[in-house]
Amino acid sequence: MSYTARCSLLVLVTATLPRGLTAQAEVPGPSFERVISLASAGSPAISPDGRTIAYTVRTADWKQNRFDTEIWLARESEAPFQLTRTPDGSSTSPSWSPDGQFVAFLADRGDKQQIHLIRAAGGEAWTLTDVAEGVHDFAWAPDGRRIAFTRSEPESDADKKRKERYGDFAVEDADYRQRHLWLISASREAGDTAPTPTRLTDDSTFTVRNFAWSPDGSRLAVELTPDPLINSRMHADVSLLDVATRTLRPLIRTPGYDGRPIWSPDGRWVLFRSDDGDTTSNYYRNGKLFTVPASGGERRRLAADLDENVGDIAWTPTGIYVVAWRNAKRHVFRVDPNGGPTRLFADSPPVIGAIAFTPDGRTVALSGASPTTLTEIYRATAARYRPVAVTAMTDQIADWTLGASEMIAWTSQDGARIEGVLHTPRDFDPRRRYPLFVEIHGGPTGIDVPTPVTGYVYPVLQWLAKGALVLRPNYRGSAGYGEAFRALNVRNLGVGDAWDVLSGVDHLVAQGFVDTTRMGAMGWSQGGYISAFLTTTTRRFAAISVGAGISNWTTYYVNTDIHPFTRQYLQATPWDDPDIYATTSPMTYIRRAATPTLIQHGEFDRRVPIPNAYELHQGLQDQGVPTQLIVYKGFGHGITKPKEQLAAMWHNWQWFAKYLWGEDVALPLADAGGRP
Repeated sequence: MSYTARCSLLVLVTATLPRGLTAQAEVPGPSFERVISLASAGSPAISPDGRTIAYTVRTADWKQNRFDTEIWLARESEAPFQLTRTPDGSSTSPSWSPDGQFVAFLADRGDKQQIHLIRAAGGEAWTLTDVAEGVHDFAWAPDGRRIAFTRSEPESDADKKRKERYGDFAVEDADYRQRHLWLISASREAGDTAPTPTRLTDDSTFTVRNFAWSPDGSRLAVELTPDPLINSRMHADVSLLDVATRTLRPLIRTPGYDGRPIWSPDGRWVLFRSDDGDTTSNYYRNGKLFTVPASGGERRRLAADLDENVGDIAWTPTGIYVVAWRNAKRHVFRVDPNGGPTRLFADSPPVIGAIAFTPDGRTVALSGASPTTLTEIYRATAARYRPVAVTAMTDQIADWTLGASEMIAWTSQDGARIEGVLHTPRDFDPRRRYPLFVEIHGGPTGIDVPTPVTGYVYPVLQWLAKGALVLRPNYRGSAGYGEAFRALNVRNLGVGDAWDVLSGVDHLVAQGFVDTTRMGAMGWSQGGYISAFLTTTTRRFAAISVGAGISNWTTYYVNTDIHPFTRQYLQATPWDDPDIYATTSPMTYIRRAATPTLIQHGEFDRRVPIPNAYELHQGLQDQGVPTQLIVYKGFGHGITKPKEQLAAMWHNWQWFAKYLWGEDVALPLADAGGRP
């Protein structure tokens, strides 16, 4: 990226900082606003000739209090430039037309998300679809003249009459609209009347989730579930749709999940992901890859020697490629379509995100990061893999004073080997004693890796600049370490997780550079649950922050939108085995609690419903434990707007400043002279 292009991007980022919200008096390191405002790149899509990469860049719009995503283009030997500008909305999911002349994308430029087209040469985008319910997903037909897309069914006349007479109410797991496939001509130009789409599926007994065109454009492989509800995913099957006749032929029907179909380049095979009939442990077991003849027949297992779930998949004339974790690194592997051994294709950058190949399989675009770089977009050839960055997102932190991060390992209480990321200040001296923060990821199948910037709502960079250590443990259940490791917290949630966290703390304490009187722990979602478990079972920490965490598994089970999660990990319902629900619930040990605890939660969280927060808060109050519950209004499981992220970060800074440093920090309401 040229100097001019880098400056253009940095101007775009810094121009979105809010006036009057840059104050950060007595807070070292980059300001909270600068961290939240970092532009991030992702979703690479490469043109058919391999010369241009479309990708997304997300920035913070402080004025409108939202995160804006737009599409950029990086042409070979040219500086990247912004392709889309979406007032009051975002542009996502870039997809190249087969001739490489157009980029289709999804944008919410009105009330609903629609498909838009723009010439790759530049110019104004125009709307292709005009669907009242909005578009969920889309894919170009191989001929480039048509696009298939999914949309939800419109509100029925009966539902309208019910609402008119009885007002608005919903019957749990019964009020939904099926999602179906439609086809639209892609020949519309700017100013033309929107073409009328043609329905491809019309059946009240299923919803279409994922789909893929056959190479000859005559069929679509479709993933079908009984309805669009989140837990119906595990009942997905694969069928083939004849586009001309609109007839469906079942291809794979087994218990458990079967979906995400992909065609072989010759159209003879369909690759799909499968739980292989598993409906009782698929939350922590590996999914599997299979191929099946498109004409029907016996399926064949692929990548059986790869002990991890796979991410992106591409089947090209040069091979099948998948992305998967290997410990705390994420590589690309080449899979033998005949079921033979899986071989490493690419291990740089060390954490590869998404991949996108040209149709001939000769060129690949990918996103990736390293311990010293932010996520960048790369281009490489498949024959001689030498990735070259086409973006320079890391330039945003060139003037930041950052510490170092590295992987460390220790042995847990039961002998399990645990890894984690240790962040140290820039001037780290092992002869000194430092405050220690433990930040615990969610999932539990998340994973932490060495990175220059981390934190979400936790001011990690500022704690490092203040002179503290930060440990991010990949506790049992984390991704990257194989199926057996992910199963170690089955019927051992909280208990085994606490072993892993505390043994990691002990490992660092034994090295003599931790001030054990100034230690804090925190996490969001599953990390919030483990933090809640720690706050009621140990007094090792001076303060704890619980973000969207479970406090009582029975409360969680009856309120969450993913009931199977609890049944699978605890292998019972609360009515079948109340003891295991009690053993693994923080509230069981509430009378032992003594650690000052901050609780942060979204008002409308369905994944970890807010009764968990109220229960923990009241229990701590009843025990006389210092506690504060902060509810972020209008949010679900994540804090998805920059101003509220800023507030949540300040709330954590205040809480730990008080209990680890004895500082009483006020929430700044105006610029106090801090660094922008």
